[in-house]
Amino acid sequence: MLRIGVDVGGTNTDGVLIDVTRLREPGRGVLAHYKSATTPDVSTGIEIAVREVLKLAAVPPSQVSSVSIGTTAFINAVLEADARRLAKVAVIRLCGPYTRQCPPFIDFPKRLRALTEGHIGYVDGGFEIDGREILPLDERQLVEQCAVIRQKGLKNVSGGADQTELTVQIVLSGIYSLLDNEGKHEAAARAVIERELGPSVNVVCSRDVGQVGLLERENASILNASILTFAQRTIRGFQHAMRALALTCPLFLTQNDGTLTTAASAARLPIRTFASGPTNSMRGAAFLSGLDEQRAAETRRSTIVVDVGGTTTDVGVLLPSGFPRQAASFIEVGGVRTNFTMADVQSIGLGGGSIVRLVEGEKGKRITVGPESVGHNITRDAKVFGGSVLTATDLVVASGRADLGEKTKISDIPEDVITPGTQRIKKLLEGIIDKMKTSPEDITVLLVGGGSIIAPDALVGVKEIIRPPFFSVANAVGAAMAKVAGEIDTIEFLAGRDIHTVVEAIKVLAIKKAVAAGADPATTKVVEVINLPVQYVTNQATRIIVKAAGDLSPQTVASLEESSLITAENDVESEEGEKALAHGSAADDATAQDDEIEIDAYKPNILSNETWKLSELDLEWIAEGCGVLGTGGGGSPYPPFLMARQALRDGKQIIVVDPDFVPETDVFIRCSFMGSPSVSSERLQGGDEIPSSARVLMKYLGINDFTGSISEEIGGGNGIQPMIVAAEMGKTVLDCDLMGRAYPNMYQTLPGAYGIPNGLWPCAISDGVGNTLVLPSARNNKAVEDILRVVTTEMGSKSGVSMAPLDRKTCVKYGVPHSVSQAWRIGRAIALCRKHNDLKRIPQAILELQNGACLFVGKIIDVQRVCFAWEVRKGFTWGQVTIVPLQEEEEEDASTASSFTLPVRADDKLVIPFQNENLYAYIESASGEKKIHVTVPDLITVLDSQHGAALGTPDYRYGLRVTVIALAGHPSWTTTPEGLACGGPSAFGLGEVPFTPIATYKDPVSVIKEYRART
Repeated sequence: MLRIGVDVGGTNTDGVLIDVTRLREPGRGVLAHYKSATTPDVSTGIEIAVREVLKLAAVPPSQVSSVSIGTTAFINAVLEADARRLAKVAVIRLCGPYTRQCPPFIDFPKRLRALTEGHIGYVDGGFEIDGREILPLDERQLVEQCAVIRQKGLKNVSGGADQTELTVQIVLSGIYSLLDNEGKHEAAARAVIERELGPSVNVVCSRDVGQVGLLERENASILNASILTFAQRTIRGFQHAMRALALTCPLFLTQNDGTLTTAASAARLPIRTFASGPTNSMRGAAFLSGLDEQRAAETRRSTIVVDVGGTTTDVGVLLPSGFPRQAASFIEVGGVRTNFTMADVQSIGLGGGSIVRLVEGEKGKRITVGPESVGHNITRDAKVFGGSVLTATDLVVASGRADLGEKTKISDIPEDVITPGTQRIKKLLEGIIDKMKTSPEDITVLLVGGGSIIAPDALVGVKEIIRPPFFSVANAVGAAMAKVAGEIDTIEFLAGRDIHTVVEAIKVLAIKKAVAAGADPATTKVVEVINLPVQYVTNQATRIIVKAAGDLSPQTVASLEESSLITAENDVESEEGEKALAHGSAADDATAQDDEIEIDAYKPNILSNETWKLSELDLEWIAEGCGVLGTGGGGSPYPPFLMARQALRDGKQIIVVDPDFVPETDVFIRCSFMGSPSVSSERLQGGDEIPSSARVLMKYLGINDFTGSISEEIGGGNGIQPMIVAAEMGKTVLDCDLMGRAYPNMYQTLPGAYGIPNGLWPCAISDGVGNTLVLPSARNNKAVEDILRVVTTEMGSKSGVSMAPLDRKTCVKYGVPHSVSQAWRIGRAIALCRKHNDLKRIPQAILELQNGACLFVGKIIDVQRVCFAWEVRKGFTWGQVTIVPLQEEEEEDASTASSFTLPVRADDKLVIPFQNENLYAYIESASGEKKIHVTVPDLITVLDSQHGAALGTPDYRYGLRVTVIALAGHPSWTTTPEGLACGGPSAFGLGEVPFTPIATYKDPVSVIKEYRART
């Protein structure tokens, strides 16, 4: 059986021919390989590469059993926001009353949104996290939406120059649609739409595209739908190329996870092929080296693949399953957050063409390598080839480790350039490899790519470097030998059930799905099992992901041979379709751009009545600051930020008032959401959850009106919620909160800590669909948490909470004044450091706003998360993160934050235990001695050193470069028995841990007072 693999890159299109009956031979069955320049219409380059490998191997086309192609053509259309390739999309949400505060396209860049947004509609439907329907699907509403879409004329040209068929692109996006295994909602809605709009409609169901996370899954579905016409045209171009070569075998495309999909499936879900190139390289490297999944599984070790090109080095991790490690939950594509499957690949500006320079620095002269590169012009520009530019390849040839070009042309390179230059290459490779490792143990590295000759034979942290044969076409080999997979991603409830029995049943389903997709039953097996407990729920909900994979079945190949080349006779190559602009205002759309603001000179808008009218930039900075004040918890501020920003774009206002300028008797409602962050990522708020609970509670208390809203906690997403409520209800936001940070329990607010009247009860919670509960009283503070948590679980594990309103005087006495101002200032400080490329200064900039200390600068080497049975029921995850100092060679430049850190030795470790939020931090010496430096109620925040953003405890992972800061807690927490009992170490069962303030608290400065007009 002969297979052809093709990988289309930005510069070259690589082709390879493999005989799968000769895989055990030294050449791994590779009969021929060829590199062809990538052509504008893509298919021409593919045709050239395939024709040449057939010619080199002297093989007739009739003997080829399959062709597999990996291409970047589809993702490039999105990255370039190409109006010729992107179509308008109609989005219909199956959500009932929810999600309206976070509509589709909300976080698209303006240009991309203008090109893709066609229609937004909402209908009844969607599921709760436990599988219950929010509301049944309403067919009448769907028919109404189809009529609106028909009236808007959202049609796009499909086919070539002689084809004028018009298609409609529609996305169906349902809450928790991944739980809908019976097809009750998205699948049923698709049938209704196809019946109403006819065969010209392309309907994309979000459950087929992405994972848990409604907005990100929907975004991915929109991008998928927008490029459908272009993708179908491009794939027909691939088929034309095969027909021109007399190939009658099936055509497959490689997917992001290293598996195959048929041409027909790729034409429906092209987004699954967006980033197949790096995955093909990793799979090809493992195959060529003989380090396939069987050997990796035997050792249970991961392997790192380093692909060195002419300009960049891409590094990824192959798991013991033989498949790449997947990227984090969210992936940005063209500025849009998505969550479709993609390999975790890190890149640095190092390649064979990297330019070498001698630069002056604070410590004298030093050699730099990259990131600038001569790229594909290396044979023209590099010295060893007669050019005038000193490159990494020149250094390696001059050192005697490679033999190419003319050595006489580099004989003048001095040793004091060669040695430090090659050392710099070594350090760059060691640094990026270490970032990708999952443990400090030495690891095996597979080295591929045309520029891999610049890599040394030994690297620190690497036990073995394998340079496989045919390394320059590893990507095409990976495409040829890709497998077929099936994946089940679901949420199960484990109360009263055995998790092993549950997982085994899901494994069977995954294997069946892989076989149905074309995998050989004899080789199909489970390659990955992921178990993720859902936080803040009481029913032991657990997300379980199981993937099975196997070799391509010969029966699948045979069944596809008849239908793989069905194309219209008058179809033309994809290049022709690209020349026509999309219908409508594409020319105008292409000019839409996001506004840029000069942040150095920016001043907030303080009105004449001494109130603060928030802008989008203000919101962005406040959200960033809320993340820092969240101390690892509080939930992501990103979705609430989007909702607040959308309120501004809808013409609403968010007005912040200074507590010093508000009458003492003015009343403020207390706003927050309770529930699981996992549910918040799916069941986006509809806007009536908190207002509903507030209205019922005020009626119960006999309060007719209120002045504004105040947050229970400024840390995390709840810090933004009062702004959303105020915008919707036409009220103000008090520049104050009742915590000054984030805590995991409802009773851990200052009103709760001090037991004031109306501190915790009466209170009310609502799900926004008619279910509201008032809790008039409770026997103690903890009972409030327990009762509300159980009711919230029944409400779908998310509820809007209103505690008894407080007057301004009480809010200030039992709150943290000007905390909104403080969040704004923290966000502004981080933004200014980013703008001026001075990320090292971020800790200092934050500490200029609040007293504290920069505890540690280093990298994470260990993360432990412990979820005992009772902790899963309570919804809390305990664990700890361990951080070690960076070695001098690991630092990216000579400047460090050492003048702001605690004195530590090279072998010291910083350990931070957490319970959703960070609890305390201690230094552990090599001898085992431990010294605690900071505990709650002081704030402990871990920042990503490479971006300056605050990390949540779920984001901790090995290899991250981090900076740990501690900020002084408010005196109401740190200086009284009540505050320490509720929010100090003893509140978390750490009675033996003493509390010593990290610093004296500094009152935040009011933004309104600083920027108001002076008379």
